[in-house]
Amino acid sequence: MPDSAQSPAAAAPSATGAVNLPSPTASNSADPAVLTLDGLGELRLDQAVPADSRWAERGAQASDTCRTVTSPDYPGVYAIVEGGKVRRITVGQRSPVELVEGIGVGASEAQVSAAFAGFRATPHKYVDAPAKYLTAPNAPSGEPVLRFEIGEDRKVSLIHLGMKPQLEYVEGCA
Repeated sequence: MPDSAQSPAAAAPSATGAVNLPSPTASNSADPAVLTLDGLGELRLDQAVPADSRWAERGAQASDTCRTVTSPDYPGVYAIVEGGKVRRITVGQRSPVELVEGIGVGASEAQVSAAFAGFRATPHKYVDAPAKYLTAPNAPSGEPVLRFEIGEDRKVSLIHLGMKPQLEYVEGCA
């Protein structure tokens, strides 16, 4: 990946104060292990799961309206589908998937803060401080938002990319 694609400056706040991931470019959007604002590989936010893909429901589902899908091509990653469209992609343990900036699960809170200055910190629902959520502030309605879960060890435990309110679900579809 070119060094310019990893530049923290690419995630600087806009004039409206919104902080988002840089738009994918031809060079990084073709890499299936890079999470972009559009999605991951052939899985795209706000679109249906591709019919000819390996993304599928596996195991029991907690809801008839909200479903989760996984792919054997992306261990440690799942997506939330509501209304027939992908609304959130979550990158977790065992996953080599990273953001354009080179940040993945296991990165330090300091690395996240350096690359994404201005993200809003809120307390974690289940883990004591210093665990927290770091979420992009002021995203326009209907736009993808990035959220990091930081564990007690001050390292990224999960990365969520998605739309609100699904971005803020804490137990899969809930």
